[in-house]
Amino acid sequence: MTDTPNPNPTPNPAPQKRIAIDIPKELTAVYANLAFISHTPGEIVLDFAQMLPRMPRGRVLSRVIMSPMHAKMLQNALAQNIANYERQFGEIRLPSTLADQFFRFPQQGGDKDEE
Repeated sequence: MTDTPNPNPTPNPAPQKRIAIDIPKELTAVYANLAFISHTPGEIVLDFAQMLPRMPRGRVLSRVIMSPMHAKMLQNALAQNIANYERQFGEIRLPSTLADQFFRFPQQGGDKDEE
């Protein structure tokens, strides 16, 4: 055997820098089951809201504004995390129409329960 150099040597990957993120003790987590997404050429706006069943109004609880590049990175991270979740716990099944499943409003008049 001859010792020939590899024509395509694999470069050593650069070590990843570790960053530290502080989470304030007073930070309050919010539950959101609805999101509104809008955009301008320079930013993506995510409004996270809570809509309770049988309630006529919801409420925006948090707004996140990010660059389109960071929004795309978030999209990729969410896709990877959902794939990992489904691999571990099984497929997340979505109803045919989310609004019909979760937000049915009482019928106006003619409701059989009121008779």
